[in-house]
Amino acid sequence: MSAVPHQGCDRAIAAAAPTAASDGADHPRIVLATTILASSLAFIDGSVVNVGLPAIGRSLNADGGVLSWIINGYLLPLSALLLLGGAAGDRFGRRRILVLGVALFALASAWCALAPTASLLVAGRIVQGAGAALLMPNSLAILGTHFEGEARGRAIGIWAAVGAAAGAIGPLIGGWLADVTGWRAIFFINLPLAAATIVLALRYLRADAPTGETPAATLDIAGAATASIGLAALTWGLTVATSGAGLHWQPGLGIVIGAVLMLLFLRVEQRAGDSAMLPLSLFRSHSFSGLNLMTFLLYGALGALLLVLPFVLIEYDHYSASEAGAALLPLPVVIALASSTMGRLAGKLGARLPLTAGPIIVAAGFMLAMRIGGGSYWTTTLPAMLVIAIGMAVAVAPLTTAVLSSVDAAHSGVASGFNSAVARAGGLFTTALLAAVLGAQGAALLDAFHVAALACAVTALASAGCAWRWISA
Repeated sequence: MSAVPHQGCDRAIAAAAPTAASDGADHPRIVLATTILASSLAFIDGSVVNVGLPAIGRSLNADGGVLSWIINGYLLPLSALLLLGGAAGDRFGRRRILVLGVALFALASAWCALAPTASLLVAGRIVQGAGAALLMPNSLAILGTHFEGEARGRAIGIWAAVGAAAGAIGPLIGGWLADVTGWRAIFFINLPLAAATIVLALRYLRADAPTGETPAATLDIAGAATASIGLAALTWGLTVATSGAGLHWQPGLGIVIGAVLMLLFLRVEQRAGDSAMLPLSLFRSHSFSGLNLMTFLLYGALGALLLVLPFVLIEYDHYSASEAGAALLPLPVVIALASSTMGRLAGKLGARLPLTAGPIIVAAGFMLAMRIGGGSYWTTTLPAMLVIAIGMAVAVAPLTTAVLSSVDAAHSGVASGFNSAVARAGGLFTTALLAAVLGAQGAALLDAFHVAALACAVTALASAGCAWRWISA
């Protein structure tokens, strides 16, 4: 979704505990490198495809609606199955599920690279997203079983930092590959990385014993299926309705079915109780509810920008794919440099103020983005990116801390994992609404982008309102 991936974990992190003996104890750096390599596959692929969309559209004759599905085909299963992937690691063994996820991701990458049609490419992206949902939570959970004490915290910090960097350079890598060898190389590059990950995982990661049929490890298949189908129906309906076809009976029916299934998902989770993929008891905390609504809005706006901005720079301003990828670099650089400082400052001020101020600054950046198109990068795109980056830097670290503080310690893992899934779901829905932008050309493309930037500014302001209203100081 984003060049700055929203870091999160699942219930496996909270439950993970190192044992006295560890097969990776003699090779801690290799264990850490293996988990980073695995998660980087998912982080990079969440952003690398964005800059390749214009080339993919021309090569496969894909319209705006199909292009949006190339992004959402990946985000949909990742959003819906992230918590299930963690629970699968609890039940069947984290190394096993990690290797399965990487293998599935690699096979899907090969499928995408060879796809002769846009519909087959979307199918491959869906399988990629499912593989990412398996490998991401377990790559982090494995660190909890191989490290302890200060080493564990340091390892998780390195994992998160490198993951953010990997997502950040994704657009630059994707742009360079698209320019030099063609867009299919964006997917082929995953194959050697996945092979190396599997070899290292089988050699250096402990084959942890499955936990069996304990309640914490029960797979909520009904919840995952209901959420996945509901999100898919909503996304399809929104994509068709905004792609130029209008809101006729078919997309309208899809939206209604999706909404009904999401309500049914809540009922399924209520009946599942402690075995639920998403325990509804978490929402008794008004702060937790407000934080996730804020996350959905803020990361939805950010995901929209990071999708349409490279598209506009390439199609309207005639940037190369490499130049469009490089245009996004100020965002992750500023966030990486400023987030730790903001984390310490939020510890003194509390979360409410930075989580309100950050989105307001982001909204100002989106207003500046309405000047993009036809002018110099240094006077149009760069100022907007810098202001948005400053706003996100103000919000990112306090948001993670506030989510963990909004629930009891026993639910910190699933709370963080759900917040991560919500961030991706925000990108999922905004991408569905951007089909009209991706299908426009010339002046119409620029006008559509400016409308989208204004809508993102309003959305960011709404997220600030959520923070001020529901987050305690």
